[in-house]
Amino acid sequence: MTDLDPYERKILRELQRDASQTTAQIAERVGLSSSPCWRRIDRLEREGFIQRRVAIVDRHKVGLNAHVFVQVKLNAHGRANLDEFAAKIREFPEVLDCYVLLGSVDFMIRVVAEDISAYERFFFEKLSQLPGVQEITSTVALSEIKATTALPI
Repeated sequence: MTDLDPYERKILRELQRDASQTTAQIAERVGLSSSPCWRRIDRLEREGFIQRRVAIVDRHKVGLNAHVFVQVKLNAHGRANLDEFAAKIREFPEVLDCYVLLGSVDFMIRVVAEDISAYERFFFEKLSQLPGVQEITSTVALSEIKATTALPI
């Protein structure tokens, strides 16, 4: 954050709120004219502060009603193949996030599926078939209290 001036922080907050805004709209909201605002946005993109701009889709409207948090523990032999496990996980479109953890489990995975039956198929046909998997614990989310992609800038 040390490379960001107050305008750039405001720009990032605006883009996180609504990336479909025009440069002129963002410039007006942050108190700049369009050209300096565009230059700052361009720099933020070139330097990797902005990785990409996406649309956030309502998972329920596209029929993905099951939201499951999964903890995976690998066996001792499996730990030697963390990279292989990670590569396979990246191939599954059902997996939204996957983190390597320190502690009693090796991975925390966030999965969406059409329903619990679809998650069960994913569990038995894909996830549990990965090499080195020793234990899988699934926790089904009942409701969503807060979900955001916006960082507190």
